[in-house]
Amino acid sequence: MNDPAIDYRGIFEASPSAMLVLTPALVILDANASYQRLVGRRRDQLVDRYVFDAFPRDAGGVDDTRASLRRVLETRAQDVAGPVRHDVEESDRPGVFAERYWSQINAPVLDPDGHVALVVHRLEEITDLVRAGSPRSDEQRRQMVLELYARSRELQQVNERLRQANARERQVALALQDAMLPAPQSLAHHRAAVRYRPAVNALNVCGDWYEVTQLPDGDYAVAVGDVVGHGLAATGVMGQLRSALSAAIRVVDGPASALDGLDMYARSVDGALSTTAVQTLIAWRDRIITYSSAGHPPPALAHPDGTVRFLDQATDPPLGADPDFTPRPQATTPYADGASLVLYTDGLIERRGEDIDEGLRRLAGHLARHCKDETEDLAESLLTLSAATDDTAVVVVRL
Repeated sequence: MNDPAIDYRGIFEASPSAMLVLTPALVILDANASYQRLVGRRRDQLVDRYVFDAFPRDAGGVDDTRASLRRVLETRAQDVAGPVRHDVEESDRPGVFAERYWSQINAPVLDPDGHVALVVHRLEEITDLVRAGSPRSDEQRRQMVLELYARSRELQQVNERLRQANARERQVALALQDAMLPAPQSLAHHRAAVRYRPAVNALNVCGDWYEVTQLPDGDYAVAVGDVVGHGLAATGVMGQLRSALSAAIRVVDGPASALDGLDMYARSVDGALSTTAVQTLIAWRDRIITYSSAGHPPPALAHPDGTVRFLDQATDPPLGADPDFTPRPQATTPYADGASLVLYTDGLIERRGEDIDEGLRRLAGHLARHCKDETEDLAESLLTLSAATDDTAVVVVRL
């Protein structure tokens, strides 16, 4: 008999225990309704923030919480922080904090390799309990900690089911992604190398794609794209958009027209809006690249002398972002024999807390130093630039 389908998202949201889901870098990925009510903060005030930046620094309890989370990351085991004081700002009195006491249980979610992929941070308010027993003896404090350990067993069981479900979905999604992203076909006059690396975070995989195609007239079409979302849903959307763009570039006049068609198609596909993509067309006889971008990071053209230029003169919003259809722009640029065209997704250049321009400078510097490397070696070395917190797709074409 198969296990019944369980809505783990629904369990998380409906849980009477206040919970956060954190990355290993202690950035908040989600906060359930109980947590939002408990601390008086909306989800948008919490998500994507470093956990200790989400609350005023003088709110109390930070050192104990930090130590507990550090132990979880180091030991990969559950940790209980005894009753801690963490004051909460009163909703109707900004700048005024009410004294609150909490029990904390921090538990790791491990990936298939045994590394910490997520941390579940659970809070229960025990202000009345602490006040009723104050002052408390060491023995009473010890008994309270033991009680918290006992109450955490339920969370451990749910945690394990969540980890197993995420691991299964990741495995299936990656297998499907791999099947949809085959090695590029051989090109008549150029060499191409591709790479795809999934994010380390088990909840943030799939959705990136690449396409390298030799067209009937001998030109080459090279594209990359990035679907918003993750997991099986993003993989399915990715497959539809990749196929649609591959078909469009074969029958329309240029990259801009291909992205126009993809934009209209994306509006009919659930989960496709806000996808970014860039399409290039390499006319090898004329040594000209024509390109157009839908909100995607600009391709890089590394010349044989080490100079690097970003192709950023034909950029428009992501797919479906503009409510009114407007033809997209396209631009052209010449290239010299021996140059390298590099297309990539944002996982290659983006890092938390860093301006994207810094990532582009890092990429340009790497290409300047390695512009004469073999195509496969260059594609492989580019992956070292990724912070591994997001999917990364890379295409390198030696012109």
